[in-house]
Amino acid sequence: MSFNIGLSGLYAANKSLDVTGNNIANVATTGFKSSRVEFADQYAQSIRGTSGTSSVGSGVTTAAVSQQFTQGTLTTGTANSLDLAINGNGFFMLSNNGESLYTRAGAFHTDKDGFVVNSAGQNLQGYNVDANGNVVIGALSDLKIDSSNLEPKSTASITNAANLNSAAVAPTITPFDATETSSYNVKYSTPIYDTQGNAHTLDQYFVKTGTNAWSMYSLVDGRSISDPVNSAVADEVKLTFDSSGALVTSGTGAPVGSANVTVNADGTFQVENWQPAAQVGTGTTATWALNGADGTADGIKLDMLATTQTASASGLITQSQDGYATGQISAMNVDATGNLFATYTNGQSKVIGQISLTNFANVQGLAPAGGTNWRETYASGVPVSGVPESGTLGYLTGQALEDSNVDLTGELVNLIKAQSNYQANAKTISTQSTIMQTTIQMT
Repeated sequence: MSFNIGLSGLYAANKSLDVTGNNIANVATTGFKSSRVEFADQYAQSIRGTSGTSSVGSGVTTAAVSQQFTQGTLTTGTANSLDLAINGNGFFMLSNNGESLYTRAGAFHTDKDGFVVNSAGQNLQGYNVDANGNVVIGALSDLKIDSSNLEPKSTASITNAANLNSAAVAPTITPFDATETSSYNVKYSTPIYDTQGNAHTLDQYFVKTGTNAWSMYSLVDGRSISDPVNSAVADEVKLTFDSSGALVTSGTGAPVGSANVTVNADGTFQVENWQPAAQVGTGTTATWALNGADGTADGIKLDMLATTQTASASGLITQSQDGYATGQISAMNVDATGNLFATYTNGQSKVIGQISLTNFANVQGLAPAGGTNWRETYASGVPVSGVPESGTLGYLTGQALEDSNVDLTGELVNLIKAQSNYQANAKTISTQSTIMQTTIQMT
């Protein structure tokens, strides 16, 4: 019996060495979770199913090798925008030719078809966007990066906030002439785009005409809005401010529009009939021609409701417009909730997908599948997937990776302990052998 007891101890010590060695070997493996060997003593069952008070154990057995799903340290600031680390509960779901695998290793990249994969070519699962650019939360699918150009958008809305100096005096030169700076008090420009993504400039010139009264002249690229080929005549809009310096938008003193800059019911303006054009040639022989593009069909809504007239310097305060040129992806980043943002060369950005996370009722029930992956088992329970930061799921950190959670110092101590255990159990067998030889010699 003592031989078998000692032998079981050797097996147990050897198993402990195997587990510890595996932990040490993977100390630098991204997303690796260390294991712990758990032992249990053995007792022989009596004939009637009861154990006597003087029963001697029959050795040790390996009860389980359990994995420790504690959080690993994060390495941040990696150069890859698709390096992802999970903070808290959850796993990335991967598709391995239809088989679902789960991992904490978030080193991903795109393949030749734009799908997000790991080094083994397994597809990261998430939520893609529909034709309107909206993330479709529901069935998981292979996450794909749309690397196509962002189509241009013609300008449909402009919002400008500016101040006109109430202490300004009327210009010394009349009438208004865009080429003569002394014929206007202040000018500011707004970039706008046509349907082909060509950039143009909406110039607005302001001329003080009386107490609380101004005229606004508008040109596009220095040309007339509706007839840029033949004319450089600006559209004039008359503005009035009240005693507090606010723009009057209705009633007495309401803005008076022009042929191409009309006044909306809410006091905003509508730039209509714009014909995008381009200059042909240079110098004195340069001419203008329509460029084949259009403006937004309903015109451009120009919101100047925040414009004021106070005794401070004239100038533009804030400006925004919703048009842009064609853009190519220049960078990507992932936020805490898994939204994958693409930034384009035209300054625009949009969500092009969302990464999901999956958790289990009993993560200890997951079966290791190699490659720092796990498989679902009956013991783990069914997978529950969702967006990060929902339910009990953790959140993501972009351009970061989760390190192995192996405590190297502790593992080296475990090596010493396993070695000592092995030597002690070997000594048990050696002692039993010596006793056996003594008994044989007695006979």
